[in-house]
Amino acid sequence: DKLKDLLELLPEHDLPEDLKSKHCKRCVVVGSGGILHGSELGHLLNQFDIVIRLNDAPVEGYTDHVGNKTTIRMTYPEGAPLSEHEYPPASLFVAVLFKSVDFNWLQAMVKNETL
Repeated sequence: DKLKDLLELLPEHDLPEDLKSKHCKRCVVVGSGGILHGSELGHLLNQFDIVIRLNDAPVEGYTDHVGNKTTIRMTYPEGAPLSEHEYPPASLFVAVLFKSVDFNWLQAMVKNETL
């Protein structure tokens, strides 16, 4: 019931047009474990059609190793950016919800409430 109520609060949206029109011939998922540190693979990662980044691993200051392209950022609510300025305008933020508290977070965001 909680999920049903929450879904009714959300506006219906489709993927952004620029993302819908992309062909995912070469995609990469970049984790946040730090394994790329020192790799200097940033230029290679930027060449992928779609770059999906997990969690809130920093890009700034590490672009030589992790690149600077982000098409989709997926994270749990606790990793969501705190400021609207932290959401790159050319990327899609995806909140991964699976705990009860995650749904409370989303409801608070939609209703502009404090948790």
